[in-house]
Amino acid sequence: MANNDHIDVDFCRGLASGDAIEAYYRNTLVHRGPVVDTAPDHGLVWILDTLTGDRRLLDLAELEIVRIPPRYREVRVAAPRP
Repeated sequence: MANNDHIDVDFCRGLASGDAIEAYYRNTLVHRGPVVDTAPDHGLVWILDTLTGDRRLLDLAELEIVRIPPRYREVRVAAPRP
């Protein structure tokens, strides 16, 4: 999924609280939101999923994680309006 607008993340140490990410499963977007916490020794990341409004635990071994560049964070991380 890496292109000019997305940066692939291969490990939790590359993420920090507040980083905006998207998670893909088989090239399909399944989660999007800011990082809340990480467990780098286990390859896990918690996010506030703006697609569902829930807190999600993501496993980097199962999903492709990409960081959203700063210029898109305000637009892409904002929760959808009802």
